[in-house]
Amino acid sequence: MPIVVSQLGHTLVHLADSVIVGHFAGTVQLAAVSLVNSLFMLILVLGLGIAYGLTPLIARENGKRNYEECGKLLANSLMINIATGLLLYILVHFGTLAIIDHIGQSPDVVAYAKPYLGYLSFSILPLMVFQTFKQFTEGLGFTKQAMYISIWGNLINIILGIVFVKGMFGITPMGVKGVGLSTLIDRLLMATVMTFYVVRTPHFKPYLHRFRTRICDKVRISRIIKIGAPVALQYAFEISAFSGAAILIGTIGTTEQAAHQIAINLAAITYMMASGIASAATIKTGNNLGRGDINKLMLQAMASYHVVLMFMGITALIFIFANPLLPYIYTEDIEVVKVASRLLIIAGFFQLFDGTQVVGLGILRGMGDVNIPTIITFAAYWGIGIPVGYILGILLHLGADGIWYGLTLGLLSASVMLYMRFRRSSSLYSAAPLTLN
Repeated sequence: MPIVVSQLGHTLVHLADSVIVGHFAGTVQLAAVSLVNSLFMLILVLGLGIAYGLTPLIARENGKRNYEECGKLLANSLMINIATGLLLYILVHFGTLAIIDHIGQSPDVVAYAKPYLGYLSFSILPLMVFQTFKQFTEGLGFTKQAMYISIWGNLINIILGIVFVKGMFGITPMGVKGVGLSTLIDRLLMATVMTFYVVRTPHFKPYLHRFRTRICDKVRISRIIKIGAPVALQYAFEISAFSGAAILIGTIGTTEQAAHQIAINLAAITYMMASGIASAATIKTGNNLGRGDINKLMLQAMASYHVVLMFMGITALIFIFANPLLPYIYTEDIEVVKVASRLLIIAGFFQLFDGTQVVGLGILRGMGDVNIPTIITFAAYWGIGIPVGYILGILLHLGADGIWYGLTLGLLSASVMLYMRFRRSSSLYSAAPLTLN
């Protein structure tokens, strides 16, 4: 549960931005938030994936009681993540900002989107520092502190966002730029607090005994990147599919784009909670693998599937039966609400597929099986989801609904193929446990 809450923190930042802008700045600026979040999340998940490469390795070494190796892995991961953060900042600031004028979006939307994206680009580096220490502590089983920091960070983001957007306490109203600035401040504070927690807490002294940022070596860097890079691609293929869907919907109209932002925000909340279950599955799988306990690995992997199916089944019912009410959290624009309500019904149907595919990825990451799942995610989302969505939504004129039908088919395909991969991998592991690395 603590991992679920802390994972949810990333999505709640964008949820808060959307709600604040939707109520206090209007539909055009909400569409700008939708466009930016779609583009920025694609960049962000590359960083999150690289940072995630640390967790299964820490869980495995901790299972072997190899504490000094954990500290060395942390030092190497921190250097990798700082370098990644700088590269992603350059990519956003000098790449995405340059192409945003040329992807067929409304000029009014683009004008509001640019400054918001600029603030978010500065927030990447502190977020990568936060993620480094978060993945380290979670890999060791210390999950609550990151949860507390995420909760307080989101509260600060909401308060500052409202103040900046509305222009309270003598501050000039900033509109959509205000939520960008509040997000930057939030992530700077979270990185600072998380770093001090790990460095100063007695729990981690045995692990930090050999922690030196100057101790970087090719072997450990390679181990982290061999897991982190495929995970980053897995995230990127899925998120880019939803980003691609947002761009396709943006060519239909501003109302549809704003409605997509509402529906995808709500779906992202449940997805991030499911990814918390997946992260727990990764940690338990890696820990059991380190101990050589394959039977317990299998039992806890199947338990993860059962938990996510129960949870996503509940969220599916909420989306389907509360679809006329949920969009009003974001806006009172009747036309936007109508479209968003329809999309939420579709989102309700793909909840089970979304949950099982992310848990399947989490289990396979704990096993060290990341390359084939990366191919599966690409095939599901870009070989099936987006092409079918384009055909239904654009060529057959089903609009935003058609594009979301395509996304649903992509998620279904991913969930089935990843489960089949898990069953095959687990049977091989059971037959030859001594070959695991």
